[in-house]
Amino acid sequence: MAKWLVTLGILLVAAGLLWPLLMRLGLGHLPGDIRIERKGFSFYFPLTSGIIVSLLLSLILWFFRR
Repeated sequence: MAKWLVTLGILLVAAGLLWPLLMRLGLGHLPGDIRIERKGFSFYFPLTSGIIVSLLLSLILWFFRR
């Protein structure tokens, strides 16, 4: 359990450090991300970005398990 928590912590720190770079690459503004903006209301659901991040994390964790 401790090994998983350390791995999760490292991944979260890495994601936090890489976030500005990922935003420059367009992550968060991809086709398929849902954005609704109206007067006094905004809704944002990063569907495509979430799928890409999930796939990358799954691939990284798969490599760690081997």
